[in-house]
Amino acid sequence: MNGSILVVDDEEDTAILLRDSLRKRGFEVEYVQSGQAALEHLRTAQVDVVVTDVQMAGLTGIELCQELRQRHPDLLPLVLTGQGGLETAIAAIRAGAYDFITKPVKVDALAIAVGRAMEHLNLRREVKRLRSHADREVPIDGIAGNSPAIRETVELIRRVSDSDATVLVTGESGTGKELVARALHNLSPRRDQPFVAVNCAAMPAPLLESELFGHVRGAFTDAKRSRAGLFVQAGAGTIFLDEVGEMPIEMQVKLLRVLQERKVRPVGGDEEVPFEARVITATNRDLETEVEEKRFREDLFYRINVVAIPVPPLRARAGDILLLAQFFLKRIAGRTGKPVQGISGPAARLLMDYDWPGNVRELENCMERAVALCRLDEITVDDLPAKIQEHQSSKIVITAESPGELITLDEMERRYVRQVLAAVGGNKTHAARILGIDRRSLYRRLEEPRTDAKSGSADHAHRPMGGGASADHGGSSYES
Repeated sequence: MNGSILVVDDEEDTAILLRDSLRKRGFEVEYVQSGQAALEHLRTAQVDVVVTDVQMAGLTGIELCQELRQRHPDLLPLVLTGQGGLETAIAAIRAGAYDFITKPVKVDALAIAVGRAMEHLNLRREVKRLRSHADREVPIDGIAGNSPAIRETVELIRRVSDSDATVLVTGESGTGKELVARALHNLSPRRDQPFVAVNCAAMPAPLLESELFGHVRGAFTDAKRSRAGLFVQAGAGTIFLDEVGEMPIEMQVKLLRVLQERKVRPVGGDEEVPFEARVITATNRDLETEVEEKRFREDLFYRINVVAIPVPPLRARAGDILLLAQFFLKRIAGRTGKPVQGISGPAARLLMDYDWPGNVRELENCMERAVALCRLDEITVDDLPAKIQEHQSSKIVITAESPGELITLDEMERRYVRQVLAAVGGNKTHAARILGIDRRSLYRRLEEPRTDAKSGSADHAHRPMGGGASADHGGSSYES
């Protein structure tokens, strides 16, 4: 096939004639009989070129071109105009039409025009592909690091940026989930359209519904005029729903319907309004656990989790800590005009040893404080917050001088499981995946052993992760 064509003409005989003639020339062609039907068809069908008549009841060909420019900027419209309709043709070009054909339509001329449009479209796609390839060599704004964990995240961002699939960004607070959402938008064909972000945890359900879906005049006391919601305001851009895991259940039901139907119903309104924005969501909660505990709808979870992008915590990116610290130092020092150039060795070691529960956001705040307090040309230990100076490493080190001080394999296993769970921010699903066990086994391994009152022995409800093995423990040290 040479391309996919949609013919739009309210005269069915003409539409069928054009469809059959273009099919004979190798094109894949369908037809509809109104501009509104064309928009509905394009919601589910992949089309390269739209051939539309100008004079149609309802949505005219000019108006359809305007809608296509907003909603489907990657396809090319061709318009059919009457003899001497130069002004109409000019108006169509201004509305976004690629070319125009005068009536009565000569099928050969139309086929040539469609072929030119396809060549132009293929050239545009090749330029887009080359630009996308070039973008892969350019660092993503705001996301720095060379650790395997962040490289995996960046690669996933680049792979799905061109898609319209709904994305769920997961990670602890302060890891940079909104930066990931913005990167997805900025690397996508929607980059020139709006990016609209809303924190779902920042407002109650009624206000959130009005904010997202809009309202009509008189819907509530202060609704003095109608207002479009953020889904519609985002146009053909991206809407980012941050902290979606905090959304009340009653709003989850409404959001699910919106995502299924790709339409919103304003508060107090009777008509549904279609929207074209891509939807990206984010949460710092383990939504699979939330689903199991009936705090988050399972059907909504699968609807928003088409592509999942986990953002690693800073403690899982040890190699990036000093790189990020230097990045923040340079930016903050440049903004404030302070001649701070680097970080002393002892201060750097403290930064590396700290667990960073607040992640990248906490590191940035730490460097801002350090630059503000710094009196020399480099950050010293005294410039760091007391909690970083006094921090004790969380590594589990077990030293045995006598057999009585040794711990059981069960206890060592339990400590390691807890450390893995802490490293992934409490995400039990992720921890179980790393450990190679299911979630039920993870819960069992986190249970404290029950002590038998008669024998004084511990009754362990689970078996060790590893097999039994003998070792010479005398004066040895184990670290997990």
